[in-house]
Amino acid sequence: MTPAEPTETHLGVFRSLRGFNYRIWAVGALISNVGTWMQRTAQDWLVLTQLTDHNATAVGTVMALQFGPQVLMLPFSGSAADHLDRRKLVFATQAAMGALALGLGLLTVTGLVRLWHVYLFAFLLGCVSAFDSPARQAFVSELVTEPDLPNAVGLNSTSFNGARMIGPAVAGVLIARIGTGWVFLLNAASFVAMLGALRLLRTAELHLRPRAPRKPGSFVEGFRYAWRRPDLMVILVMLFFVGTFGLNFPIYLSTMSVSVFHKGASEYGFLTSILAVGTVVGAFFAATRAKPGVGVLVAGSLAFGVGLALAAVMPSYGLFALPLVLVGVAAQTITTTANSTLQLSTEPAMRGRVVALFLAIAVGGTPVGAPIVGWVADRFGPRWGLGVGAAGGFAAALVGLRYLLTHRRPPLLFQAARVEPGLGDDGPATPEDGARATLRGA
Repeated sequence: MTPAEPTETHLGVFRSLRGFNYRIWAVGALISNVGTWMQRTAQDWLVLTQLTDHNATAVGTVMALQFGPQVLMLPFSGSAADHLDRRKLVFATQAAMGALALGLGLLTVTGLVRLWHVYLFAFLLGCVSAFDSPARQAFVSELVTEPDLPNAVGLNSTSFNGARMIGPAVAGVLIARIGTGWVFLLNAASFVAMLGALRLLRTAELHLRPRAPRKPGSFVEGFRYAWRRPDLMVILVMLFFVGTFGLNFPIYLSTMSVSVFHKGASEYGFLTSILAVGTVVGAFFAATRAKPGVGVLVAGSLAFGVGLALAAVMPSYGLFALPLVLVGVAAQTITTTANSTLQLSTEPAMRGRVVALFLAIAVGGTPVGAPIVGWVADRFGPRWGLGVGAAGGFAAALVGLRYLLTHRRPPLLFQAARVEPGLGDDGPATPEDGARATLRGA
């Protein structure tokens, strides 16, 4: 049977798990992700209720410091993901993130933590994450074959958001019983699972891709590559609106829990878990979807805006939780579809830089959006903060609709299914490049 012929590995929602390397990776990532979501919940609660008097702007500042480095480090992080050994790079960044969780945990359990400490650790974590995220996301392409990459990305998102469902609920209970500091320490311990998984990988079975040659201006080359690709640019612009103004869930949920419904840590954690139910559903559907595109992103953006608008007007805690499921499905549809589309639309040598752009825009807009949303929540009330997020979703949908109306050519995704010659930024390439540079947009 030739490689072009379909096999059973192309079938099934969990087909990526048939490979040893991806199975090991998935187990380690799930454990580590649970710890990460526990820390995120505890950190927001620490800032909002223990270090400030329900100050949403402070929560927004922490988010800005944590995600701002995605933009600041962009000239280096994307190139590092393209030029360095990704497995070793991810090992180093994961170890550093565990050490930071340990440091913040020790400060908190000893009662020495201050707000500026949280700001500092958030910034340092953001610097490490700036290198970790593009390398880790691009490394998934080395764990599975190219046809299974969309499935692996979807399963990665399912794992991440399954942890998002478990972690905050567990954190809410632990915060009430043992305090936020011990939650940070448990997160530090969870990184051992990921480090162990990276050590256990069978390096001989990795699907290594060609590395980009080291040369001056490689960062600018990444920008130029994306700029010449309208199918990539529309995704990045849509992500800017959703990521900057919409993906500020810690502000929405913490302020609504505390300031509007007057609830405690357990109820806040429960809302985060409810949101994660939707993201798990969204990630599951993304794993089964073979041909996503801008139309899927438009639908997701519209649903995202509608969900946040509904949540903003709900009169009670229980009713507020209901539209969060829709918001979670929509948010995950947007991010997972964009991620898999960008990765498969990009030449392997450029993938790290394009993924870095994706992450920089998706979460790097937070330094702009989070303080704005926090200020709006403080000045006009948390419900208006949700309104800002809804507006971001509707703006993204309009951008996508405009692209669909002005680009009526047949989607190149379907050409790629026949493994035709590549359509890169400089025109046709080799058949092998064409199969890798699959265009899944339009």
